[in-house]
Formats: sequence, structure tokens, C-alpha cells
Amino acid sequence: MKTQIETNGIVTLDPEVSQQMENSPLWNEDLRPTTTEEHSWKGINFAALWVGMCLCIPTYTMASGMISLGMNWYQAIFTIFLGNVIVLIPILLNSHAGTKFGIPYPVFARLWFGSKGAHIPAMARAIVGAGWFGINTWIGAGAIDTLLSASFSFWQSVPFHTAIVFALFWVLNVGIAYKGPEAIKLLSIIAAPILALSAVILLVWAFTSAGGWGPMLSAPSKFSSTGEFLKYFFPSLTGVIAFWATMALNIPDFCRYAKSQKAQAVAQSLSLPFTMGVFSFIGIAVTSTTLVIFGEALWDPVLLLAKFPPFIIFLGTIVIVISSITINVGANVVAPARAVENLYPQRLTFAMGAVITGLFALLMQPWYIMSNFGNYIFGWLGTYGALLGPIDGIAIADYWLVRRRRMALKELYTLDGRYNYTSGFNMNGVYALLVGVAIPILGLFIPSLRFMWDNAWTFGLFISIFAYVYLMRNDKSVLSKEEYEAITVFSDDTPASSSTSDAGVAIK
Repeated sequence: MKTQIETNGIVTLDPEVSQQMENSPLWNEDLRPTTTEEHSWKGINFAALWVGMCLCIPTYTMASGMISLGMNWYQAIFTIFLGNVIVLIPILLNSHAGTKFGIPYPVFARLWFGSKGAHIPAMARAIVGAGWFGINTWIGAGAIDTLLSASFSFWQSVPFHTAIVFALFWVLNVGIAYKGPEAIKLLSIIAAPILALSAVILLVWAFTSAGGWGPMLSAPSKFSSTGEFLKYFFPSLTGVIAFWATMALNIPDFCRYAKSQKAQAVAQSLSLPFTMGVFSFIGIAVTSTTLVIFGEALWDPVLLLAKFPPFIIFLGTIVIVISSITINVGANVVAPARAVENLYPQRLTFAMGAVITGLFALLMQPWYIMSNFGNYIFGWLGTYGALLGPIDGIAIADYWLVRRRRMALKELYTLDGRYNYTSGFNMNGVYALLVGVAIPILGLFIPSLRFMWDNAWTFGLFISIFAYVYLMRNDKSVLSKEEYEAITVFSDDTPASSSTSDAGVAIK
């Protein structure tokens, strides 16, 4: 029976089949596959999304830690650029699945973990996202509070002024997320040019005010040998990869709306690594000039902004608010909201998931975390992000190596379908995840294997790929080319022979 339609590399469910699936406990309006009309995001939308998320305070200050370790400016920028090129690979590989089949991350996870097992990778991503949501909301609120104090002398005497700002900023973040992905799309289009222009203005001001780039760009590396440099390079590289490792998992949440594979692939390839590299350079260059202008290195843009007149502080506050909301809503709310929604699709919606994510972030008490264990929690979250590598590996292995980009959309929403496995769990995915996490952890206890822990994301990714491919080598859930063609109607210029070929990737 033909249940799905492939047009120009985009697969949608037959409309009649969609109507039949509406009563499925695994189906709702947010989790269902997107229709042809909903594939409306162009390259500019994905570029705006990444530019808006990358131009944030953590990116600005990212290189500061590397320079404090002893790197010079171009070693730090190279590490940041390379890390983002590396994490771009799983982002693009998982983007292909979201674009082709129009499914969000929790539904994609049903393919490799089962209808119930999908909660494991979905909630793993959700916990990190909710944690970062709370922390970024606290950081953004703290920035706004600092700038209000610098602008209005009475503000610090207002009782609970920080709590007031945090509550209002939390409501603003959750309110925008509540409106869903289309609101995020609009926010990105507005935010990207504002943030980019602000970054350029800041760089021009720093250069002209200091009469040059300042001492930091001329300071040599503190490492006396390549071996000494590599000792700090690899942990730093893993930290950079971990910065977007979570987005590498749930990027289908956005790419399910892509107009074509080319639109999302080209835009993401150009916008992510270059924006991260350029904005990190701006952070280094501006901080370098603050040594000349103010006599101290101001890595925090909020502290730098507080040095300006009230009107500039007001404009800067607006920019920081836009920046904080863009990264927080785009990177830290969508995945947890979808994961919560996937727990009970018939009752929970994306909007409800966004609110629950915000409430869960409050329960994690970001103010307590940041006041007592700031460095530790950032290290823990970074490590957690790196350990999501095995889940990335399983997703890539399943879609590209095991299934060869073929799946039965209808059965992702069927409790007794081929992707239900054993009582809703694909134990092969669970075993591959455990192996991918356990082996790098050995580096914590065996000094000679420390390099595996320092590169846990990368090792976990490849270990889980090999383990999953081996475990799934004869699995009955895998569609053959003939079975895929039997359930798929091919229209326009997408012949079965090219769209289901096992060799290569056709991006139209």
C-alpha cells in the first residue's frame, strides 16, 4: 500500500493516511510530519537562526578561557572555528533526516530507540536544554540588572530588583517559546541583522578609540612546544564541540520546515562556523583594546557596556536582551518542549512543553547553581554535552548506514509497527549508547586513557556508530529498497532509482 509521497527529495504522508493517524497515541499536530506547504524555511531563515544564536555573551567570551590557558589569539580562533566545523558534520547529517521526512527530534529518535525508548535520548537532550535555559535566563537577567543599575541610581535600592528582572525575563522567554517555531523564525529574522550590526559597531569603536588592536593580538603563545599546546588544545576543542552538540541532536526540529536540502545545508555550513569564529575574534579584539582604553581586560560585554553613557547603555541592553532570548528560545527550549510533548502526545502540546521546560528550569535553581558552583556546573554541562556524542553517533549510524535514508513514516506513529521493536524499546540502541558512554569514562580512572575522556564526544560518537551498525546488521525493522518503493509514490523529477540509491547523497 502506498502511504507516503516523495517529491524532489521531500517525503510527506499521503493526506488520507494522515487523517487515519490522528487517533494514534503517538500523533499530534506538533509531532506529525510536516506537509509540503509547511516546508517553507529558506536558506536565509537558517542563516538568521544561526547568526542570532551565535551572537551571544558565551560566544563573545569563549576565547577568554583559551587565552587564559596560554593560547594566543589565532590559536584560540582556530580552535573555535575547527570545533564548529566538526560539530557541523553531525548537524548536517541529522538535518537531512529532518528535511527529507519532516519529523521532529523525538519522532526521529523512535526510529533508533523505539516508540518508548525514544524518551531516553529525548529527555537526555531535554535536561541539558532546560539546564541551559535556566542558566542563560539568569545570565541575561543579571546583565539587564547590571545595566539598569548603571543607568538608574535608585535601581539597586529597589527590593528584590534582581528577582524582579529575572521573573520578567523568564516570562518573556517562555512567552516567545509558547508561540512555537514560527515565532522563533520571525525572531531570528529580526535579531540577526541587529546583532551583526551591533558587533561591527563595537569592533569599529574599539579600534578607533584605542588607535589599534591593543596588546592582546600581539601577545605570543605561552606554549613552548607542540605537545604542550595539544595538551590544552583537545580539551578546549571538545568544549567547543559540546557548545552545539545538543543542537546537533535536535536540529530536525528546525530542518523539518526546510524548503530543500540545499537551502538548509548551504546556509548552515556558511553561517555556523564563520559566525562563531568572527564573533569570537571580535570578543578578543575588543577586550584587547579595553586594556588600552580602561587599563583592564573587560571580557564581559555587560561590564564594558556599563562604562558608557545612559543612552548607549539603553541601546546595548536591548541588544543583549535580543541576543539572550534568541539563543535561549532557539537552542534551549525547542528540544525540551518537544520531549515533554512526546511523553503524552494526545494531551500535551508544544506550548505546554515550553511552559513545563521553563518551570523545570526554575526547579533547577540557576541562581543557586551560578552563585555556588559556576565553574563546576559549566564544566558539568559541557561534559554532558560531550557525552551526547554517542546519541549523535546512533542517530547518524541508523539513518545513513543502517537504513540508507529509508523509513516508513506511518509506522513511526504506530504502536505495533516495525519501529516498536520489543515492547517499545530497541535494545540495540540502548546497548550502543551504554558502550559509547562507558568506554570514554575509562579515561577518568586510567591515566593512560585520559585522552579518551578529553575527547569524549568524538570517541563516544564513533564507538556508538560501530556498535550500533554491528548490532543492527540483521534487524527486521530495516526497509529494503524494494519495500521502500512499495510504500512510496514518487512524483515530479524524483525517480525511485535516484532517491533510494544506496550510494551517495542526492541533494536537490
